[in-house]
Amino acid sequence: MHALEATQYYFQRAAKGLGIGRRLEHLLIMPRREVKVECTIELDNGELAAFTGFRVQHDNSRGPMKGGLRYHPDVDPDEVNSLASLMTWKTAVVNLPYGGAKGGINCDPHKLSYAELQRITRAFVDEIHDIIGPTLDIPAPDMGTNAQTMAWIVDQYSKYHGWTPSVVTGKPIELGGSEGRESATGRGLAYVAAFVLKDSQKKISDMTYAIQGFGNVGSWTAKFINQDGGKVVAISDLSGGIYNSAGIDVETLSRYVHEKGLIAGFPGAAPLHPDKLLTVECDVLIPAALGSVLTADNAKDIQAKYIIEGANGPTTPEADEIFIKRGITVIPDIFANAGGVVVSYFEWVQNIQQFRWREDRVNSELHAVMTDAYKEIKAIAKSSQCDMRTAAFQLAISRVSRATALRGQENEAFCLISTPHR
Repeated sequence: MHALEATQYYFQRAAKGLGIGRRLEHLLIMPRREVKVECTIELDNGELAAFTGFRVQHDNSRGPMKGGLRYHPDVDPDEVNSLASLMTWKTAVVNLPYGGAKGGINCDPHKLSYAELQRITRAFVDEIHDIIGPTLDIPAPDMGTNAQTMAWIVDQYSKYHGWTPSVVTGKPIELGGSEGRESATGRGLAYVAAFVLKDSQKKISDMTYAIQGFGNVGSWTAKFINQDGGKVVAISDLSGGIYNSAGIDVETLSRYVHEKGLIAGFPGAAPLHPDKLLTVECDVLIPAALGSVLTADNAKDIQAKYIIEGANGPTTPEADEIFIKRGITVIPDIFANAGGVVVSYFEWVQNIQQFRWREDRVNSELHAVMTDAYKEIKAIAKSSQCDMRTAAFQLAISRVSRATALRGQENEAFCLISTPHR
């Protein structure tokens, strides 16, 4: 099942329980706009190269669209459409005044120089600057992009529209970025882990963890869990995996990766085949790398009692159904990894206010937003007797549906949907 099909499956499973009707269901699934552009640049060797860029704007019923920009060889319309839709539901779950969008350029950033990446980014902005903006669509970093990429976008966009730092989030602090943004997704995942475990009368320090991915999301998640006393027994990245039943020293690993670039060869743990990380013995599994890694083929072998989705779309529908039957608690991506977009919202607010928040305020506000959303999802799951993913989608769909109807975008009376009973 492709990424877009998986997203639509989860959407339709939740929508069926709400009874929203086929007409509104179709309206909410379809993206508002799909843009495809060619970015032709001169490479460092003097040759010309063309790269295909995409921006899918899914929904703006609750506010300007929001979503990351990724540079990766696998970027294609299906993936971008799926991720744009997920952003609509993610922003609605945590009740941000945003819609959803996503973008990307089909390229391998590891094979491009710093100068070439800058030229690609500026060429992309030249093509889409008239459809993005602080009140239209606000990009952010994603796989293969970072704060520097956002800085180039701000500069290029501002050449057309004047100085506008609020056109993107995830910027360097010096250009209007927010304190706490870099660590926000990982911090949010740690908050979610604490919420879930507390419901089972447990603490983070009582459990063992396996984390797939040691990039921005995985590394910060591991750090916060380790600081709270959690035992991280397995971690993997592109170079392979490592395992230590006594717990991995995350701080030492972070220093090692900073020096070496990859976790392979880390002396504080035994080598582990990356495919084995997902099925290693642990209490909490956190997939924080690529999508569609939990499938029908490996779902029966998962030993974790809890799965907290740090990546976008790591669980296929087939695997999700198996986890439900096995009684494994899955906290879905549209809530679990929303810490990044929440603090992106705080950054946008600070840019508009032209007033900077201190990091302690950012973290406190993030905790409050994630707490409120978790309570609402849990209440819906209890009242509807459904899993957490379906509950999260129902919460999001109800909010987007009501906004759509109130704005007059759908005239049928049954479309004025209230939030599910809690």
